[in-house]
Amino acid sequence: MTESQANLRTPPSIIASIIAVSAVASAFICWLVYFHAPIDVAGTQLRSLPLVNAILNALSTIALVVGYRYIRARQIPAHRAAMFAAFFFSSIFLVSYLTNFALHGETHFNRLSPWWPFYWKLLLSHVLLSIIALPMILITFFLSLTGRFPGHKKLARYTYPIWLYVSITGVVVYWMQSAIH
Repeated sequence: MTESQANLRTPPSIIASIIAVSAVASAFICWLVYFHAPIDVAGTQLRSLPLVNAILNALSTIALVVGYRYIRARQIPAHRAAMFAAFFFSSIFLVSYLTNFALHGETHFNRLSPWWPFYWKLLLSHVLLSIIALPMILITFFLSLTGRFPGHKKLARYTYPIWLYVSITGVVVYWMQSAIH
């Protein structure tokens, strides 16, 4: 192994740290959803946060698709800018999402609705893949920012469709919740 190859090797401690931070974030969200009592059960404060979250997910989706098109056209700087935009929108979404849960708690979907069987399966896949997506996104960004492009490219092939699915289904879940409510 040459010195430049050794420098491009990703330290396992970095990957482990990213996974640990992601696990702590997921555990915090789980606590917030299932154990934390909402501060504003009546929904009088920041009632538009679910709509804001859907818009942020939609903007992330658009940035992801644009970034994908740029990389396919080998327009690296434009690809990087689009992916930073997607990361930015997803990060702001996460803050807004956490704020919404802290204030209002879980949004309940009518289990008697004919859409319930589809909704809970979609929501379950969305939640599980978002848990998987978080460390993948962070590791993919780390690989890119540190110039480890072969590893970045390899992981991005899996990160992109999962991140895209989570962004799209976030909008669909919001739409279903607001349309059925």
